[in-house]
Amino acid sequence: MSDVHTTTIQANIAAVRKNIEAACQRVGRKASEVTLVAVSKQHPSEDILAAYEAGILHFGENRVEEAQPKIKALQTKLSTSITWHMIGHVQSRKAREVAYYFDVIHSLDRLKLVARLDGFAHEQNRILQAYIQVNVSGEATKYGLEASHWEHSPTQRNTLWEFVNQLKQFTSIKTIGLMTMAPYEAEPEATRPVFAATRKLRDALAHDFPTLVWDHLSMGMTNDYTVAIEEGATLVRVGRAIFGERTY
Repeated sequence: MSDVHTTTIQANIAAVRKNIEAACQRVGRKASEVTLVAVSKQHPSEDILAAYEAGILHFGENRVEEAQPKIKALQTKLSTSITWHMIGHVQSRKAREVAYYFDVIHSLDRLKLVARLDGFAHEQNRILQAYIQVNVSGEATKYGLEASHWEHSPTQRNTLWEFVNQLKQFTSIKTIGLMTMAPYEAEPEATRPVFAATRKLRDALAHDFPTLVWDHLSMGMTNDYTVAIEEGATLVRVGRAIFGERTY
């Protein structure tokens, strides 16, 4: 990787951090409340090293078969303080590998998957942190528990609440909040209702399930992360604004 490319990635990270700080200031939050996850999917290990050198400690991948060789290759080059985030949809048959290679899962949406992840994490004496993925936008192409009408649909609400209630039985999966994806909008402001609704859903679940952890909201990507922060995101998943267009 050229020095120019490394410098570009590091300058991009500085710009994203500046935007995070500005968004926090607009709503009276501290920038330290927001974790920046650099989404390194479809980018080589060298790009991850450049981001790490700029202080990034959280990296997101969405396919275990792509992430596995990168994580292995970087084990001796990165600090043990690195946190790997699985931000994509997880197939049940991939649960063993996900539980082994990743620290945080952003896509809990099926009890079968939770049970498998919990079992494999228990085998390794690990505790995996996890977000419940909710589809607040109602887009048919989005994964996650249906939550577009949770306030007005008893069926949708009951399904959500029952899913959360079942999570209490698992000991090696620690849920820490909700994750959602907004539709891509040319004007990022148009995503605000999705993020606001997700925060409202999180607050309702926190009220009804006080023994679980609801500290975090994983929402916001390159196109809309500043709006997500203004609506309460504690973690943003930024790829293109850091690494540029995907390389493979």
